[in-house]
Amino acid sequence: MKILSVKFVKSSSVVKDCPETQLPEYAFAGRSNVGKSSLINMLLGNKKLAKTSSTPGKTQLLNHFLVNEEWFLCDLPGYGYAKSSKKDIGAWDMMVREYIAKRDNLSCVCVLIDSRIPPQNNDMHFLRWLGTNGVPFIIIFTKVDKLSRTKIEANINAYKQTLLEEWEELPMIFNSSSETQNGKMEILEFIEKTNVSLKNQQ
Repeated sequence: MKILSVKFVKSSSVVKDCPETQLPEYAFAGRSNVGKSSLINMLLGNKKLAKTSSTPGKTQLLNHFLVNEEWFLCDLPGYGYAKSSKKDIGAWDMMVREYIAKRDNLSCVCVLIDSRIPPQNNDMHFLRWLGTNGVPFIIIFTKVDKLSRTKIEANINAYKQTLLEEWEELPMIFNSSSETQNGKMEILEFIEKTNVSLKNQQ
């Protein structure tokens, strides 16, 4: 897939304010500071689209981008930021869950996980919630350029083993780096194939 056009549409604090559309939508979710904004900017070919920050918890709204006039990307608030108040964490969590449950055109949730660290409870909790509710999702491991290939593979294999303790089969998994653009074509190809499949089902 070639990215021909990207347009920021709007930010929404509640699901009912999200853009009204039947176009397929891909939500990007992950722990705060997982590199979500950088990955989105890399995928869409524009470093200034999603706001990046050295401070975790920057994204607090549902941010919608229209890509190629064909599909939407939604940048979701990050979860698991330790310095957020319980009230803020609860509000963000409720917003994301409501969005996922009520967004009829949502095609897939792309769950970003930091490849440098061992399995985290909040990641596993979110994945478990998606699976229990029958929400299609993929896993994108970020920052694979930050450690040696051996260490990255060991961390990812540990995640796979943890998942297989509860799941009969693994979801689709992609490795990525916003610095080297590793995974860009594979992720965009997945989105393109899913869009084609959805069109054929109509």
